[in-house]
Amino acid sequence: MAWIYLSIAIVFEIAFALGTNATKGFTRLWPSVFTIVSAAAGVFTLSLALKTLDVGVGYTIWTGIGSVGTVLLGALIYKERITVAKVVSFLSIVGGVVVLRLAA
Repeated sequence: MAWIYLSIAIVFEIAFALGTNATKGFTRLWPSVFTIVSAAAGVFTLSLALKTLDVGVGYTIWTGIGSVGTVLLGALIYKERITVAKVVSFLSIVGGVVVLRLAA
């Protein structure tokens, strides 16, 4: 169940990061509400996952996969560029997540 909670937390982490951009400095009400709710839900579901998972593993996977998802969806939603350096970084993060998952 911890991995399910962690997966849900990652979705909220990505929503939080993307929503932060849409708030325009928290000057837009509904994107701001969405962002705050996403942040709270992400931390809550992460805390449920960390009841079982080591904090080093859970938090690293949460932020790592959340970062990759944010960059990929940022490219789709906000037309941000994906460079070779970003792809190499993604692969490094995903590789680290796989090793952490196998070690957990």
